Amino acid sequence: MKTPFHSQQSLKSRKLLDKQGPTVVKQSPAVEDREEESGREKVLICRQCGKHIADEAWRISIDGGHRHTFANPHGHVYDIGCFESAVGCVGIGPGSNEFAWFKGYSWQIVACTGCMTHLGWFFHSSGQHHFYGLILDCLVSSF
Repeated sequence: MKTPFHSQQSLKSRKLLDKQGPTVVKQSPAVEDREEESGREKVLICRQCGKHIADEAWRISIDGGHRHTFANPHGHVYDIGCFESAVGCVGIGPGSNEFAWFKGYSWQIVACTGCMTHLGWFFHSSGQHHFYGLILDCLVSSF
């Protein structure tokens, strides 16, 4: 039995995802302008060791949003963000379809390549769509 929290809108979005795949979330022009002025892009680093994990520009929308809150079968609640890539993550253990939070996707635990802290999950569909669901509390924004 699944334990994530979903709204009706999220369930409707799931049908669209199956047909369309993930979509990129665009940042507001003000954020893009500040990044261009500074010459640096905002990145997300591991809170534990400071390893570069992902770029803010890699944020995507899955099931109608970038950010989701789910609970695992043991009752642990996770606030995750969806990303098209996570260069600082490595898969740990086998993939699974059990208790999948996103319909049609299997998952695998991912950890930081710098310190091996659990950072989230890699989700993969049979249609070859994939993304990372990263635990937002484990990441820090940096330039």
